[in-house]
Amino acid sequence: MTPPLATTPATVTLTRIRLNRNSRDVRRDLARSTSLHKTVMLLAPEGLGDSPRHKAGLLFRLEQATHHTPPTLLIQSQLSPDFSRLPHAYGTTETRDLTPMFQALATGTSVRYRITANASTRHKVLDGDPFFDTRPRHKDIPLYGDDALAWWQRKAAHAGLAPTSTDLTPVGAFRSPSTKKQTSDSAPHVFRHVLTRFDGVATITDPSQLCHALLAGIGRGKPYGAGLLSLAPA
Repeated sequence: MTPPLATTPATVTLTRIRLNRNSRDVRRDLARSTSLHKTVMLLAPEGLGDSPRHKAGLLFRLEQATHHTPPTLLIQSQLSPDFSRLPHAYGTTETRDLTPMFQALATGTSVRYRITANASTRHKVLDGDPFFDTRPRHKDIPLYGDDALAWWQRKAAHAGLAPTSTDLTPVGAFRSPSTKKQTSDSAPHVFRHVLTRFDGVATITDPSQLCHALLAGIGRGKPYGAGLLSLAPA
């Protein structure tokens, strides 16, 4: 289990990378979630040991291209990003200090929010022989439509937000590697996650809980671009 994040960060940086679609590295990362994860992790300092993403406080979200903008990575980190480690001509970068946003969190404030999340429920299952292999295992079941909306409303309430409006946009699915050991003749097992983007307006009900949610992220799949909550004045 990873240790809890600090309630009040010394500094939090938001990085925006407008991706260069002519880059072979970018095209590879857009096609494979595991590859994108590895590239994003290059921004974290080396030598962080176990759980480097958590220690760097690193969360990210991929914004799809529009008529006016290329695909864009938004990356939040509590450690200064090292852009020198990115692949050559990967994209144009800019950073912003999020400290003023954290300082402005106050009960009753109305904000606009966006989060791409892995809305799912976890069921306990048994693998193998039910009489001898009784170790509990889990299966994530993706949620859609009203079920996904109910999931977000619960998560938002726990995060110190009371949504007054929510728009749902299906984003897609990604696969993350299984932690199960594989034999040489077995195909690698993967878990499939479905991403949904939630946009809307909400009222802050608990700034402390909201600060924690902003730093820690919400839901599963954080190493693969899920869970970053973004706020803006309403």
